[in-house]
Amino acid sequence: MSVVPDETAFFCDRCQAEVRPGRGEFYVVRIEAFADPTPPEITEEDLRRDHSREIKALFERLRDFSEQELLDQVYRRVSLILCNRCYADWIEDPAEGGHR
Repeated sequence: MSVVPDETAFFCDRCQAEVRPGRGEFYVVRIEAFADPTPPEITEEDLRRDHSREIKALFERLRDFSEQELLDQVYRRVSLILCNRCYADWIEDPAEGGHR
């Protein structure tokens, strides 16, 4: 199974430089992000509250979001093509995001 498109050339997702498969000109970077997976802290006070009103209010707030928008708040998976130069910069400081 090929990791990259079957096209002859494509472009770095960071600087838009043209790269070609089979020449060692790029990296495929896969990023997986997910919301805090630990169970919430629940107090005695939380257990005593009437949650029906809170649940209705939550549903009301979420009504205008698409299913995909809601899913994106919990889990995202992204693949990037980075040319060798952009990869070298990115891997040293992934949080930088390419803004130098």
